[in-house]
Amino acid sequence: MYDVSKTVREFAVEVPQATRLFETLGIDYCCGGGQTLRDACASANVSVDEVVGKLVASVKQSAASPAADWASANLTDLADYIVTKHHAFVRQELPRLEQLLNKVAAKHGETHPELIKIRSIFRSVNDELTSHLMKEEQILFPYIKELEAQKSSNRRPMFGSVRNPIHMMEIEHDSAGDAMKEMRDLSRNFAAPEEGCFSYKTLYQGLAEFEADLHQHIHLENNILFPRAIALEGK
Repeated sequence: MYDVSKTVREFAVEVPQATRLFETLGIDYCCGGGQTLRDACASANVSVDEVVGKLVASVKQSAASPAADWASANLTDLADYIVTKHHAFVRQELPRLEQLLNKVAAKHGETHPELIKIRSIFRSVNDELTSHLMKEEQILFPYIKELEAQKSSNRRPMFGSVRNPIHMMEIEHDSAGDAMKEMRDLSRNFAAPEEGCFSYKTLYQGLAEFEADLHQHIHLENNILFPRAIALEGK
């Protein structure tokens, strides 16, 4: 049913249910989605046949309430969805998680020095994503909406082609993804120690949820919104 020589990115775009499965298996479908499914499964030490079986089952299970088909949806609707769903989540979670990190690092940092490093990395992520969201909402997304509405043919944006800001956004996506991976490695997959307090466990659960949302967020932009915007500008 599924061609495992296709890239993980192609599966994520063509089969929306795949992203949730890939997330649980630790298969990178956003920044590193260029691998074939076969190679990605080998890297994750999972059976490709088992993954395909689970994918078939998840598609059947979700048939009654299909996920939104962003691969063919209006780009304006997709951009608005990203802002209201994912940008709003980032803005909600950044201050909450930083406050938790400060609290937990102050209490447990002496015995768990990795918390100090995680706090430093997260502060960089906070600064970078805050600027990143603003650039998308104020510059890139409005231009994509104009492209779709065919209102931009008589003006040349200050950044030239849409490829230029998209390239910068993708670099920043890679940076945020790498930072989250580093935090995951330092925390042993966001596993709080047995003696960890409630705040410690809440922090790591929140960081895991933040990473999963970021993966979906980046997937929608890198794999769907951005390629379609570039194609639209080229027409």
